[in-house]
Amino acid sequence: MIVLGSSDQPVLFLVPGDPGQRTGGYRYVSHLVSALNQRGLRASVEGLEGRFPIPDAVAESAMDSALSACQDGARVVLDGLAMGGMPGVLEQHAGRLELVALVHHPLADETGLGDEDRTFLFASEKRALAAVSGVITTSQHTAERLRDFQVAPERIKVIEPGADTVSSASPVANRAPDRTPGRTPERTPERTPERTPERVELRLLCVASLSPRKAQHQLVEALSELQHLPWRCTLAGSTERDPAYSQQLAEQISAAGLGERITLTGELDDAALADHYRNADLFVLPSLYEGYGMVIDEALAAGLPVITSDGGALASTGNRPGVRQYPAGSVMALCNCLELCLTDRKALMEMADTVQQNAGAIRRWSDAAAEFETVFERQPPQSSPGKDHSQFDQNWLALREPADHQARNRQLLARVQDWTAERTQNPANGQGALKIADLGAGAGSNGVFLSAALAGKQHWTLLDQDPLLLAQARGRLAPLVDSLDIRQCTLEADNLAERVPVETDLVTASALIDLTSAPWLDALAKTAKARQAAVYIVLSYAGEFRLNPEHPDDNLIRSLVNDHQHGDKGSGAALGPDATEHLKERLQDLGYQVAVASSPWKLNGDDQALQTALISGWCEAALEQNPAQRSRIRDWQAARLSAAEQGGLAIEVAHHDLFAWPGTDATP
Repeated sequence: MIVLGSSDQPVLFLVPGDPGQRTGGYRYVSHLVSALNQRGLRASVEGLEGRFPIPDAVAESAMDSALSACQDGARVVLDGLAMGGMPGVLEQHAGRLELVALVHHPLADETGLGDEDRTFLFASEKRALAAVSGVITTSQHTAERLRDFQVAPERIKVIEPGADTVSSASPVANRAPDRTPGRTPERTPERTPERTPERVELRLLCVASLSPRKAQHQLVEALSELQHLPWRCTLAGSTERDPAYSQQLAEQISAAGLGERITLTGELDDAALADHYRNADLFVLPSLYEGYGMVIDEALAAGLPVITSDGGALASTGNRPGVRQYPAGSVMALCNCLELCLTDRKALMEMADTVQQNAGAIRRWSDAAAEFETVFERQPPQSSPGKDHSQFDQNWLALREPADHQARNRQLLARVQDWTAERTQNPANGQGALKIADLGAGAGSNGVFLSAALAGKQHWTLLDQDPLLLAQARGRLAPLVDSLDIRQCTLEADNLAERVPVETDLVTASALIDLTSAPWLDALAKTAKARQAAVYIVLSYAGEFRLNPEHPDDNLIRSLVNDHQHGDKGSGAALGPDATEHLKERLQDLGYQVAVASSPWKLNGDDQALQTALISGWCEAALEQNPAQRSRIRDWQAARLSAAEQGGLAIEVAHHDLFAWPGTDATP
């Protein structure tokens, strides 16, 4: 978690070079700082001299001087381009300052790096990220990428950019050329474009600094194949960041005979850029990789339909109404997208109409600032020296254990009992102890319940990353089973096959899989299949909870909680309520028979402590998901806690239990 201190303290952003530069990263900081100040937070930006991202002595001295000038406890947000190459400087100041990294995308992911530079930047940024208090990323894609840098998910806050609305003065519907329905015009690159009043030129706009990663050369290549169609294109972006590439691009345009149709404007100020957005008909971003792709938001805010690649975070951030995507790097696919928009008036009008219809859903910078403000309020595990960091987990697990044991579906449990009894009694299986692997075993609640429910000898292997919880589990389970193996480890998609013992008869877990990703569950299914083991997964959240009496904002809280369930809980984007169905399908694909049954919590006035913890947990998740609804969420929380304290609240939380066994028999 990220904590920057009390909300009345100022925050300083440090960026490399001139803060007024017009790239997406600099403009992100500029807009965010402005929005923070509008909310009453004191925020400022300071530029650092020197060479970045592989720093020279001037850059390191500038960073050291800037941090030395900060008072103890100061809040400093370090642009990733500035801090990634100088972990040593950060380590000198990390003990007295609250340092937070702002990562648009990892430095080592930049296009065109040599192997030596890429290796240096990866190792350096990994060390630098370990030195800071927390990390802000501009997309979930980048947050997941930082797993490779060993940044724990709880240290990351995703704050996507916003956009300011720019009204369009050039309705696409009045400018898009027509074509005969169902007919695709032949490409004739050698043909001189027809210039008749009926063939109105479509105005294309691409906003990005000229660089190989932004791939303007691919856009020029695609447009050179469409010279017979009416269009003009503006490439707005700095030519100074990579002069060699900019020169090559200008020569490419000239060689293709497109000098009068493609304009290089250089870097534009806000007013000029807004004019170009207003005068364009179609926005194009051919980038090979983006950490977010902020210009997509700006184009949509301007009412423009968009063609973009799926490079990097664009695969998700560009997947929006009114946006047509193509595989990054494919000039042919880009050409086809452009040709469709240039020749099919109806298709282009539909894209533009879709953008207009969804204008209200466009995120604003005020939303980003509100989310940024919440990082100041969150408390880190290390905020209380000497505190047992797993104490809350232990309390929560102890609190929920009676409800968990009561909720298990008894009919499904009977199937498990029948299957395991047959497994241990079958001579072909050796008639030995039943070997059970408990994933995410925690404090041993699942083992305590299931060991008593299953007959015969049992050997349990408990796998969890928390040593304190495992110690508690050992003390509870050792007297109940014939033998016990404790394994402290992380459980990830790429290591499950190594972690789960080869000689396992039953893989089990409780209240776990709704926190995991699709690749993680796929790995679980394959691991079980390789061992011909049965799978018994219980108490997975099913996406529904109901409270009685009802409250007008129950649906709001439920919706936000379910959205939060799909965030990254450590293994990638979690499937949340969809996890059980996903695992069922994967196991069935592998030849398993699968049964799923309901196992709801049913809590009443006797469960007041658990109800209170649930309500508080739901509200914290809802606030993380939508801080703008803080007032409604807190009002709902107060009303629900009051009802729980009076003993008049009933809560039902839907869960699923799953049992899967290998083979083709209809019953275990």
